[in-house]
Amino acid sequence: MDFYVYNTLTRKKEEFIPVKEGKVGMYTCGPTVYNYAHIGNLRTYIFEDVLKKSLEYIGYKVKHVMNITDVGHLQSDADEGEDKMALGAKRENKSPWEIARFYEDAFFDDCKKLNIKRPNVTCRATEHIDDMVNLIKKLEEKEYIYIANGNVYYQIDKFKDYTKLANLSIDELEAGSRVDVDVHKKNPLDFVLWFTNSKFTNQIMQWDSPWGKGFPGWHLECSAMSIKYLGERVDIHCGGIDHIPVHHTNEIAQSEGALGHKWVNYWMHGEFLVLDSGKMSKSSGDFLTLSRLIEEGFDALDYRYFCLQSRYRKQLLFSFQSLEEASKGLKKLKERIFNIGKSVNEEEEVNEENIQEYNNKFKACICDDLNIPNAFTTLHEVLKHQDLTNREKIILVKDFDKVLALDLLNYKEEKNLDIDEEHINHLIVERNEARKNKDWAKADEIRNKLSEMNIELIDTKEGTTWKAR
Repeated sequence: MDFYVYNTLTRKKEEFIPVKEGKVGMYTCGPTVYNYAHIGNLRTYIFEDVLKKSLEYIGYKVKHVMNITDVGHLQSDADEGEDKMALGAKRENKSPWEIARFYEDAFFDDCKKLNIKRPNVTCRATEHIDDMVNLIKKLEEKEYIYIANGNVYYQIDKFKDYTKLANLSIDELEAGSRVDVDVHKKNPLDFVLWFTNSKFTNQIMQWDSPWGKGFPGWHLECSAMSIKYLGERVDIHCGGIDHIPVHHTNEIAQSEGALGHKWVNYWMHGEFLVLDSGKMSKSSGDFLTLSRLIEEGFDALDYRYFCLQSRYRKQLLFSFQSLEEASKGLKKLKERIFNIGKSVNEEEEVNEENIQEYNNKFKACICDDLNIPNAFTTLHEVLKHQDLTNREKIILVKDFDKVLALDLLNYKEEKNLDIDEEHINHLIVERNEARKNKDWAKADEIRNKLSEMNIELIDTKEGTTWKAR
């Protein structure tokens, strides 16, 4: 079945045709690990997870690469402000590396709770400095760079069609830019590839390079690592829509400048999750985390279900009331499936034509630029269809859940749990001590032991709390 996606580059829905038959090279912009991911960030990762699982569902072998930005991302998406890792370290009186590891672990913990499948390759920026230096060397050979005030800049005037992804003029990009004027730039939209003369003299994270000791620009990281792991031609590159005018535009300029040909075939972007007060922002300090939702009594999958009720390219308004409605809806759906499952006769004959018919209906939905709301319509049609046996219904639910990833067959009837709080708190103290000593294996072992006891840990800056599942 043909798979269609909306390509930001062409502003239209297109049939997906991979570079290599049967295989997909997919790159997604990962977190900057200086703070917790907020639920707006996580909406994007849920969309990318659905995309990946949809491609796998229809038979593609997907190689998914995601970066971890642990250096170089300044407060502005361009070249102003302090390194976010340094800000996090200063805020918590820790080293940037300690901050990076803590929030990287927290991010993947959130992903696990949301049933987001881990990428095939997760690459930290700090472990790929040589790849970034080599990419700058290629750009230097092709005369795309210049050096001013000790920093290495990319000269956008040298690159044809710099504005093609954002579909804005240079004047419009400048008007919408959040960048203060850098007097050393030939063009206000030129961007730094390598900082050797940072205004922060005590910058901890620095490396040697042909242009002096310093650190890479944020945009450079994604280009260097995607090329390293996916090659010179990438099928799909994803991110949030806020990445379009600066980060992804600059990625294209430096990647295609170095390679000399088209780099990414399909660009896909998720829309914002917004509050009544506007878009969430970590810089403002006003943002919601998954842990906060759990503290309010919600399950992580309530939030995944909430996100899946809307198309990924549509702005989604969040409120606790709407999340409460989603939570009730998911519980009702799981309970309905649970009751059907209790009545399954395993000896019933399965009509493969029925299974195939609804498989195809479900595929038609996900192949239409991830039309997940319509996929739920198909699911509900299956549950109420009188000509399907209960066994066939459960087979289809299990199949659809490969993409939806809502644990639809794992409904648990409420029951009293015998909880030894003193023992649990003792294990948490042991785990915290292991984390302090960087004994990650022991820390993970204790977390897994608690998980087997149906205890869910919630790590915050203030400490670790827990709740019974």
